[in-house]
Amino acid sequence: MQKNNKFREALDYHQKGRPGKTQIQATKPTATQNDLSLAYSPGVAGPCIEIAKNPDDVFKYTNRSNLVAVITNGTAVLGLGNIGPAASKPVMEGKAVLFKRFADIDVFDLELDTEDPQEIIRACQLLEPTFGGINLEDIKAPDSFIIEDTLRETMGIPVFHDDQHGTAIIAGAGLLNACELTGRDIATTTVVVNGAGAAGIATAKFVLELGISPENLLMCDSRGVIHDEREGLNEYKQQFAVKTEARSLADAMKGLDVFIGVSVKDAVTQDMVKSMADDCIVFALANPDPEIPYEKVKEVRPDAIVATGRTDYPNQVNNVLGFPYIFRGALDVHATTVTESMKVAAAKAIAALAREPVPDSVLSAYEVNTIEYGKDYIIPKPFDPRVLGIVAPAVAAAATEAGVARCPLDSVQAYQEELQARFESRYGVMRSITVRAKKEPQSIVFPQGADLRILRAARRLVDENIARPIILGRQPKFEAALAELGIDGAGIDCIDPRTRDARRESYGEAYFAERGRRGITASDAQADLSNPYIYAAVMLQQGDADALIGGLTTYYPKTLKPVLEMVPMEEGRTTVSAVYILLINGQPYFLADCAVNPEPTAEQLAEIALSAAKVAHDFDVTPGVAMISYSNFGSARGEEVVRLRKAIELCQAQEPDLVIDGEMQADTAVDGALLRRRHPFSTLNGAANVLVFPNLTAANAAYKLLHRLGGAEVIGPILTGPSKAVHVAQRDAEVGDIVNLAAIAVIDAQRK
Repeated sequence: MQKNNKFREALDYHQKGRPGKTQIQATKPTATQNDLSLAYSPGVAGPCIEIAKNPDDVFKYTNRSNLVAVITNGTAVLGLGNIGPAASKPVMEGKAVLFKRFADIDVFDLELDTEDPQEIIRACQLLEPTFGGINLEDIKAPDSFIIEDTLRETMGIPVFHDDQHGTAIIAGAGLLNACELTGRDIATTTVVVNGAGAAGIATAKFVLELGISPENLLMCDSRGVIHDEREGLNEYKQQFAVKTEARSLADAMKGLDVFIGVSVKDAVTQDMVKSMADDCIVFALANPDPEIPYEKVKEVRPDAIVATGRTDYPNQVNNVLGFPYIFRGALDVHATTVTESMKVAAAKAIAALAREPVPDSVLSAYEVNTIEYGKDYIIPKPFDPRVLGIVAPAVAAAATEAGVARCPLDSVQAYQEELQARFESRYGVMRSITVRAKKEPQSIVFPQGADLRILRAARRLVDENIARPIILGRQPKFEAALAELGIDGAGIDCIDPRTRDARRESYGEAYFAERGRRGITASDAQADLSNPYIYAAVMLQQGDADALIGGLTTYYPKTLKPVLEMVPMEEGRTTVSAVYILLINGQPYFLADCAVNPEPTAEQLAEIALSAAKVAHDFDVTPGVAMISYSNFGSARGEEVVRLRKAIELCQAQEPDLVIDGEMQADTAVDGALLRRRHPFSTLNGAANVLVFPNLTAANAAYKLLHRLGGAEVIGPILTGPSKAVHVAQRDAEVGDIVNLAAIAVIDAQRK
């Protein structure tokens, strides 16, 4: 029944709404007649002429450098066999989705109605001017070998058969780490590959590229070991025919270090696994059911490192770790092919990433507190966002070194930064802030010492020289949490607010001095310091911390109340306000006040607008401020309109050079053409980038809707008003968000 429900769910997923999983979307404006004249006739003549003069300009003026063809004839669809081209289309659309999701590569899926390899070859050759690369998919062997080999020899763009090389590259990455963990020299490691189809032969060839010696490799097919006395071998199997006494898979596995299966369910028994060498490596990659289940291997060989193709066991060999990023790197340097060195570079990059600490976003996705390099983690998780920035540059650098890049890399680091800025908008916005923070790191106190996200963020802040973190909490609990996470505590201070020492005595006196006329006795003051938020506020007031970051597990009042009791406001400020930065298509918008003031007065709105404009300046953005309302320059009346107009007057009186206008509706504010057409008198030079809302409901709803429905990236909240740097992290913040907020807090502390 459950299977039938899943089947029905899959059918509904594919057919409801717009049928299928992909669509074509214009990337340039098409709203006006002028737009269309540029998009088509007569505007297209210009780029056509330039490309005719210099064919490589096609990469400059068209989408070819970001366009891949996924091509199949449906003769070897995973788990389904030869189902034909039409039935394979959902799979190819799925492949297109993965390309787009993981590497922002556009795809046309092309299902060819032929089983003649020569017809497929000719079709691909004729399509070369359209695409930057070709991904061959689900084509039966040996046709797939013939097709790929011929295309690689005759075409000037990358051609990659993922069924062969994808599995080989990811398995190869796992093999490198498994050998390291078991103390093996890859040159002397012995391997058996079971399965002599496209994936098996490609995997066998690839592990040889990684350093396995040919005499240490055995290959088996459905008839047993491929040896030098067997007859009827095709040319692809013949290259693996070696002199050996082994005839069956069971013979081949005796005493060997590594088993790699790309064959069929239940091809391996527990006795076969028991016969392998100590600390054996078992990669049972048949899908959906492996050659031997994970549990059965571990029953007889708990010392084994096991990988499968399944998501429900450790060490999943998943091709999505490879093909999107290999094509990304190849496309970005306009590579003419995919060389063996590019594949090896990808495998080594993937292997190296598994040895790095795992980010909080990945831990959250898999609902675990820690993932550490070891026998159960030799391959990065498919949703690790770092794979793009590691694998694509490695591939691009290898293409450059091999001389197959039309646009060679000048700097791998610059390309990595470009990828981050392209695929993570906040990286580009935050980069200047982080650089400035590193020039003069400040101390930041975190009251929530028990939160594991804080500890991970603290480690990054120290390692990246952004800030000096101070954790408030119990020392034994702090040390236990560090041990649980495998984090080095060097450079991270921990203070227990409950410890009665000279510092706490002086803090109690300072707290009593500020609150003594508010009903607090001296003994109350000392007792209240057990509250980490009060302790942190006094610490900030006394100058023993430069900034404070609260939130995560609490609401705003718990962080802000003690601070406002101890720390005066900045000169000219009467209220605290919050600014969120929303990144939409890479463009930053500053929204205020999204978190503090329910119904701000005109005076408070002026403060909010001026402070939001200062935040924009901090991010090297020239502010254009719009006061948002239901009215467009007097189109409607009401108290809100009067309040906003007064706020604008107050802003202009204090900051005559500030570009600010309103009141106006939200669409008018963000559409520069609409604003100029309808309200040519506006002082805004284009679309506004600082949006000030008349009340908390509007501001809070706006940023949350843009984030959840519009896909906007969010930075913040950034609190303004107090004379010391105080910020409150969102409850669902991840480690990267905390690090970003800390960098902002450092800049704030530097200024204050």
